[in-house]
Amino acid sequence: MNDDAQDRQDHENEGFGRRAFLGTSALGLAGGLLGAGIPLQMTATGALAQSGVLDGKDRLDLLNDRPVNAETPAHLLDDEITPIDRHFIRNNGVVPAETSAEGWTLSIDGLVDSPMEMTIDELRNNFEVVTMALTLECGGNGRAFFNPPASGNQWTYGAVACSEWTGVRLREVLEAAGVQDGAIYTGHHGADMHLSGDPERSPLSRGIPIEKAMTDNVLIAFEMNGEALHPMNGAPLRLVVPGWPGSCSQKWLTRIEALDQLHDGTKMGAPSYQVPAYPVAPGTEVPLEDFEIINAMPVKSLITYPQDGADVGTEFEVRGHAWAGDRMIQRMEISTDYGESWQEVELDDPVNDGAWQNWRASASVPQAGYYEIWGRATDSDGVMQPHAIRWNPKGYLNNSFHKVALQAGDR
Repeated sequence: MNDDAQDRQDHENEGFGRRAFLGTSALGLAGGLLGAGIPLQMTATGALAQSGVLDGKDRLDLLNDRPVNAETPAHLLDDEITPIDRHFIRNNGVVPAETSAEGWTLSIDGLVDSPMEMTIDELRNNFEVVTMALTLECGGNGRAFFNPPASGNQWTYGAVACSEWTGVRLREVLEAAGVQDGAIYTGHHGADMHLSGDPERSPLSRGIPIEKAMTDNVLIAFEMNGEALHPMNGAPLRLVVPGWPGSCSQKWLTRIEALDQLHDGTKMGAPSYQVPAYPVAPGTEVPLEDFEIINAMPVKSLITYPQDGADVGTEFEVRGHAWAGDRMIQRMEISTDYGESWQEVELDDPVNDGAWQNWRASASVPQAGYYEIWGRATDSDGVMQPHAIRWNPKGYLNNSFHKVALQAGDR
């Protein structure tokens, strides 16, 4: 049995059963319509929340404690730049026991003219150090709303963030090593341990096409918001590959290899981080050969204010973020009347290539009562967020409208 098949067997139910108590707000919307993004407030059980695995992240909702996975409630993502304590956690294995920068090395090998091994200080000293705001999102963000359910962590909206990352460009490091013409893909390796404890098995080892690796906003990062990386976010060294599934951004990074073929690391094989090549009916068993690897993530937006379930007046501010893989957001709109009409919002440009775009609007409703705010973004290719999406076996790429429930005016 290969690593991907073994991992599917080991983690078929990963993420299920960890949220022992599910609830909705007083205004919460019932049901889980396919791709509809119905607001739900899901919180970790007290035992897990107090277990210490979320040190420095205590406002996140814990989905799973082995491996540790935790998401950020949407209203806590209101900052234009996501604070460290509000950045989601997506782990596949056990965090290394030692995450000190001292003595940590990164190897660059494979199809390169000059294989290299460098400390973090050597990376700092030998290459231009840059700081960029970059968006990371788990490919399974929104999985909780698929029906029939997809196995894996039941992310709602909070497996996304845009922090400021400081590091060196992967492109410049690969160029210094002399990537050979035959290289078409990278392979990434980290120091985390497989849940089985078997040192011969990797919990995650993915890669990206060499063309993506050579873009200017893919970083080998050693700082986050001006501080050392949080251990749960990959300290002391990680990749940051904005706009692609977060699994491409290897944490606890120890090695990058240049390859003349698709990387065959753990969770590179179907169905991990892959979707069917054609539309399938919900619940369909899809042959593994019919899956395609996810590259750039789809257009998406998030409402961060008001909070789901909030009491507001009949006039109120709405704000949030929007992002679109390797593209920009061209237009962002909200609706307070179930999509009968749409209001275009004030939309900021990204602070740099790879950052999400912040937006805001003044909204009003005609009278007191119950309302929903819907949000939809359109990217620079003219692709608009859908109301609902096609089902896929692993629950990836849910970019349907975000919807927030409100009680406006006096009850």
